[in-house]
Amino acid sequence: MIKLKDAALTSLQPRIAVPRYDRSVLRPGILHVGVGNFHRAHQAIYLEDLHNAGGDPSWGICGAGVRAPDARMRVELSGQDWLYSVVEVDGTELAASVVGCMVDFVEIDPATNAPLLAQMGHPDTRIVSLTVTEGGYFVDSATGRFDLAHPLIAADIAAPGSAHTVFGAIVSALAARKSTGMAPFTVMSCDNLPGNGDAAREAVLGIAQAIDPDLAAWISDNVSFPNAMVDRITPATGDRERALLGQHFGIEDNFPVFCEPFRQWVLEDDFVNGRPELEAVGVTFTKDIHDFEKMKIRILNGGHAILAYPAALMGVEFAHDALLQTVIRAFLRKVLTDDVLHLVPAVPGYTPHEYLDLICTRIENQGVADQISRLCLDGSNRQPKFTIPSIRDNLAQGHVPVGLALSAALWCRYCAGRTDLGEDIPPNDPNWDSLHATAVAAQSTPQVWLEQSEIYGDVGKHPGFASLFAVCLNSLQTNGAEDTLRQYLNDDTFCTVEAAQSHGGH
Repeated sequence: MIKLKDAALTSLQPRIAVPRYDRSVLRPGILHVGVGNFHRAHQAIYLEDLHNAGGDPSWGICGAGVRAPDARMRVELSGQDWLYSVVEVDGTELAASVVGCMVDFVEIDPATNAPLLAQMGHPDTRIVSLTVTEGGYFVDSATGRFDLAHPLIAADIAAPGSAHTVFGAIVSALAARKSTGMAPFTVMSCDNLPGNGDAAREAVLGIAQAIDPDLAAWISDNVSFPNAMVDRITPATGDRERALLGQHFGIEDNFPVFCEPFRQWVLEDDFVNGRPELEAVGVTFTKDIHDFEKMKIRILNGGHAILAYPAALMGVEFAHDALLQTVIRAFLRKVLTDDVLHLVPAVPGYTPHEYLDLICTRIENQGVADQISRLCLDGSNRQPKFTIPSIRDNLAQGHVPVGLALSAALWCRYCAGRTDLGEDIPPNDPNWDSLHATAVAAQSTPQVWLEQSEIYGDVGKHPGFASLFAVCLNSLQTNGAEDTLRQYLNDDTFCTVEAAQSHGGH
C-alpha cells in the first residue's frame, strides 16, 4: 500500500491518472470555502482537467472553512500534500485519479477566522467559491429572504470583522479590499440552492447594508455573484471506500472521494476579476441559469427526497437498492411525472421526461452506493428548496398534488424516529428535536406538522393539501410505508381531495 504524497506519485499504478503539470507553479486564485466531497469531485475536477490541459497556473485552489469540523479535512489533506484520490464508479468498473490542483488550506480558526480573512485579502484571490450546504445561506423558509435576525448574522453585524459566518468574512474582506484600492473578488456559489448566486448576493449585501450602506453600494456595483447549476452524485466517504481504494489501486488515502461518472456544471458568465477558461473542459456558460437549475433541483434533488424517506422507513440502506424495490421506483416516477415534470421547462439537451430517465439510470449505479441516510439528511433545510416549491406551484395552478402530499407525510413519519421495522432513526437534522416532537404530535393532530411555518409557509394553510396530508399520514401509521405506496399507485380513489375530506382530514 502506497501512502498518497507528492513523492509517491511516480510509484502509483500506471492506470491511475496523476497530475501532468508542475504543481509547484500553481497559485491559489480560487479560495474555496467548504471543502467537502462534492467540491472535491466536482469543481476541483474541472480545474484539474484544465491544468492537465496546460491551463493558466494562477487558478489553483486554496481550501478554507468557517466551522470547527472543517479542521478535520484540513488535517487529513495536509498529511498528503493536499493531494487526494477520486474514484469514478460505473457499476462494477472503477477508475482512479489523483487530484493536485489544491495547493493550500487555510488554518481553521472559528473564533476569529483571521487566517480566512487574510487569504480573502490576498491579491492572488480572485474568486471565492462556496459549498456551505443549503442551510448555510441563512434563508428564512417562510419568506424566502435572508434572515438578518439569525444569531450568527446578528453577531457579524454587531462586531464587524468578527466573521462568525462565511458571509461576514466576505463582507469584512471586501471592506478591506475597498479601503486599499484592491480589486474585488467574484463570489461563486456551488451549492444546490435555487438562485445560489442571488442568495449569496442577498446575504453579503444584507450584512453590508446593516454595517455600512456605502460599502453595500460599492459591493453592489463592483462584485459579481454568478448563479450556477452543479451536479454529480457523490456519497459520503467511509471505511468501505477506503478499503476499495486500497484493494483495487494500492493507495492509502485519508479522505478519498467516490462518485458517479456523470457531472455537469452550468454557470453564468459574470466574473469581475478574471476566471479560468472552464468552457475548455466542459462547463456550459450561459446568460440565464434558472431553467437548468430548476430542472436539476426539482427532479434530481427533489427526486432524492421523494425516494429517500420511504426507503428509510422500509429499511433500505442504499439508493440503488431503493430503485430495485418496484414500489419505490414506481412511486418516484409517478410523483415526479404527475406533480413535478409539468412545472419544469425543457433545456438544451433534455426534456423533463428525458431528464427523469437519466436520473433513474444514475441512481441505479450500484457502485456509487449512495446512502439513504445521506439523502435523508437536513430535511428542514432541503425540503423548502427541493419539494415544497413544487407543492406551492401546483396549488397556484389549482392542482392539489397527491404524491407530494404523501411525500410530505413520509418525511413526517420518518421524523417520528422509528422505521416500519421498529428500528430507531438517529437524529440527522440540525432541527431534529423540534421536528421529532412535532412529528410525534402529528400522529394524533396531523395539521401541526404543516403549521411549521418556517418550513411550509403558506402551503400548510391550504385546506385541500392539509386534508390529503392527514389521510396519507394516517395510512402510513396504520398500514406502513410499503402498503401505503401500493395504495397510492394502484387505487385512483386512495387519496383525492374529496376522499380526504370525507374521511375527516382537515
